[in-house]
Amino acid sequence: MEQDIIDHYKNNAQLATQEADKFKKLADTYALMRLGIFGAMVVAVYFGAVNDNFTIVAIAFIVLLFGFMWLVKRQSGYERQMKYFRDLALINTNETACIQTRDNIYDNGSRFSNEKHFYTADLDIFGSMSLFQLMNRAATSPGITKLADWLSAPAKKEIIIARQSAVKEIAAKNQWKLEFQTLLLFANKTDVNQLKGLFNYLHTPLNIPGESTLVKYIKIAPYLLLATIGASFFWPIAQLGTLLLAAANLTIVVTRGSYIAQSSAIADKISKVLAGYAVVFDKIENEDWKAGYNAALTAKIKENKTSKNIAALSKLIDKLSYNLIMIVGFVLNVFMLWALKQTIAIEQWKRNNHESLEDAFEVIAGFEALASIAGLEFNYPEWSTPEIEDGEAYMLVAHHIAHPLINSKNRVTNDYELTDTFKIDIITGSNMAGKSTFLRTIGINTVLALCGAPVCAESMRVSVITIISYMRIKDSLNESTSTFKAELDRLQMLLAGVEQEYKVFFLIDEMLRGTNSVDKYLGSKAVIEQLITKHGVGMVATHDLEMAKLETAYPHYVRNFHFDIQVINGEMLFDYKMKHGECKTFNATLLLKQIGINIPTI
Repeated sequence: MEQDIIDHYKNNAQLATQEADKFKKLADTYALMRLGIFGAMVVAVYFGAVNDNFTIVAIAFIVLLFGFMWLVKRQSGYERQMKYFRDLALINTNETACIQTRDNIYDNGSRFSNEKHFYTADLDIFGSMSLFQLMNRAATSPGITKLADWLSAPAKKEIIIARQSAVKEIAAKNQWKLEFQTLLLFANKTDVNQLKGLFNYLHTPLNIPGESTLVKYIKIAPYLLLATIGASFFWPIAQLGTLLLAAANLTIVVTRGSYIAQSSAIADKISKVLAGYAVVFDKIENEDWKAGYNAALTAKIKENKTSKNIAALSKLIDKLSYNLIMIVGFVLNVFMLWALKQTIAIEQWKRNNHESLEDAFEVIAGFEALASIAGLEFNYPEWSTPEIEDGEAYMLVAHHIAHPLINSKNRVTNDYELTDTFKIDIITGSNMAGKSTFLRTIGINTVLALCGAPVCAESMRVSVITIISYMRIKDSLNESTSTFKAELDRLQMLLAGVEQEYKVFFLIDEMLRGTNSVDKYLGSKAVIEQLITKHGVGMVATHDLEMAKLETAYPHYVRNFHFDIQVINGEMLFDYKMKHGECKTFNATLLLKQIGINIPTI
């Protein structure tokens, strides 16, 4: 199954590369034709000068100008197609790499790492080789942030179920998802403040003096100049009128030059960005969505015709850039006051559309987060969609559950059952037997389930719960915090969370490591007993067999499980399977013996 999916992506990448090569050849051809236009302009000027005929030069300029603009448009179109298919090939290649090696061209979410969060640090949610790195397909800063938010806190049941339906629909449209990612690839690895800069630009007016009068004049300016040019065929004196009118038009443009320059300086930087987002909005709007979550997101941009509006602004900015082409800009400003016309049109667009644009980008962010989850749905068809349960007690039942960040060839699955009850499970076992991995397996799959994602299990039923972990406790030189103090801070957070947060499910791995064995046992026992009085629910992994005795003291609340080893011919064999009861076999003596340290028997 996995190889079939990899072959699918490799075939997609190969076809996309072939298309990119085809459009590159076409773009190169039109680039040569543009050079021919410039050559024709030089020839026209030469013949006009030799024959002392202004008309030849004027007509040639107009004809060749439109020819040049047509060639620019065609070449730009082919270059866009070439880039699109190159990006599509990269997107497909990235999927293959992500499945095989966990490499990913998208952000790994390291900026969201937070040692003080309830669980993200302990469960490898963000950072290198994390869950976020595995699943993220968001290129925009809002999309990355939205996915991080979904992984940082459980959603409500109705939202989870709505996301599950949306994810399944997008996964079923995997080609659409890949094309959507391709169109947004330009935003990947860009400055996180890029969109903020765009929004600031749209909210900042230029207030050009005499704008209303200029708008009226610009509409008739080309016709006036063409009229004087036509008159010059019959009355040579009209040529003077043509020159005066052309000079007047240039003067108007020059006197508003500071406003044009201010608009152009910013607009030039965002023109391609806007064009890129316009096709993304169009991609969303033109898809037929059945899932309510997807349809509701799309409705927000359809109502405001977002794709058309942004495309219109991008075209205006692109037209303004013609002013930078020396000969072309001169002619356009003489005839149509081009730079001023586009600047005013951009300002009018900003006044009419800036309010709804920020909300529209949240729609893209939503689809990016859903597409990231849909990637898991498509790439790992053996995973399952969890059932989200109601009820006052806790439900966490999983069959053949495994850790999603462990390669499928090396994963070991386990079963776990907590059915509509309140329990604390004590998990004892040897070093390296799998206790910590199992806690993380339950935790990370629960995080997936409660954000609307599939889980790495044959099946899973889970309540909406709040995970709080106590696993990787570190000291901090910057905060002058010892390991023991860090543990106490984490315990305080856990105990407060059990009282204040909704349905806390805790994951504790080897409590109070920063103190002596006697204090460690007594303190750990006291903590668990306090958690019992608070109706706390969760798992505690420990090497301390004395902790297993809590099942005798609290038979209706505490359960014992263990991971053990088999010793065959002096070698330790791990099966990484969780079993009922307390552990009877430990491996420290064997490990020490392997490095030359013999422990005397007592």
